[in-house]
Amino acid sequence: MRVGFIGTGEITAAMVRGLAGRGHQIMVSERNAQVAAQLAAEVEGVSVAANVDVVAGSDVVFLCLMADVARQILPDLPFRAEQAVISVMVDVSHDALQKLCAPATDIAMTIPLSAISTGGSMLPVYPASAALTALFGDSDHVFEVASEAALNAHFAGSALSAPLIALMQTGAQWLGNQTGDQKAAEDYVAGVFAGFLRQMATSGADFDVLLKGLATEGGLNASLKAHVQNAGAHDALLSGLEALKPRLGL
Repeated sequence: MRVGFIGTGEITAAMVRGLAGRGHQIMVSERNAQVAAQLAAEVEGVSVAANVDVVAGSDVVFLCLMADVARQILPDLPFRAEQAVISVMVDVSHDALQKLCAPATDIAMTIPLSAISTGGSMLPVYPASAALTALFGDSDHVFEVASEAALNAHFAGSALSAPLIALMQTGAQWLGNQTGDQKAAEDYVAGVFAGFLRQMATSGADFDVLLKGLATEGGLNASLKAHVQNAGAHDALLSGLEALKPRLGL
């Protein structure tokens, strides 16, 4: 498949690496020349081109721009009716995409994160996209959500990534300060949580099941959980999610 990327940032790089070795012809825009050149050198089948040539030469076009930049440059690009267009942009609605990318009509929106580079990531999409499934369905979990509002809620859900990873980093730094080995501490904390996620994936356990297994009265996990909750961490997280709703139209 001929796959083009307009915008060449971290998420584009992750998707391109996730497609490596699958035989696709991939064009990336020259907007970020350094990242584009690195991808072309690293991944077989990747070339760098101007935005107009990326769109003209691709069967599937991924839009990976900031919203204000997208509104400026997309109307001047030669989209075609038979093309599939997949946006990974927040703050650009499906209705707006239909106008910006006309005459293309096969337009979908999804939320890739950096884990797509190695596979196993979650890809909510609205509406369903045969192109996205063809490209990433074998390596990642592509699932259609019911509405654009539901997809926007998933954008907020994806924003949990940074605060939760930051909490794990804080815990790992504390552990490393006690042991004198920061790298081993980080590996340990990451491995603990990876184990819980594998448990959920293989056994069908949910968060309630995991928490019940860690709820021994007077145990270390229960004590620290209570302390964090009493300190207001859960309320702060919920208020932060609520604060994202106006931006996402929720």
